Amino acid sequence: MSTNSRITFDPNQLGGRPCIRGMRIRVKDVLELLAAGDSEDAILEDYPYLGREDIRACLTFAAALTDQERL
Repeated sequence: MSTNSRITFDPNQLGGRPCIRGMRIRVKDVLELLAAGDSEDAILEDYPYLGREDIRACLTFAAALTDQERL
C-alpha cells in the first residue's frame, strides 16, 4: 500500500498508530469525526492546524486499507 506523506507512523507516538503529519491527531480521530457527520469545514474550524488535504489523506488512507486482500 502506498502511503501519503501526510500520514505518519512513529512507534514512540500514540503506539505507532497512523497520525497526521507527526501530530498527535490520529487518522482514526478524523475518520470518526466524519462518520459522526462533522463537515470538513467544521473539523478545520475545530482543528485549525489541519488542512483540507490532511482530511483527504485520511480518507485515501482508509480507502487503501479496505482494498487489501484477506489471507
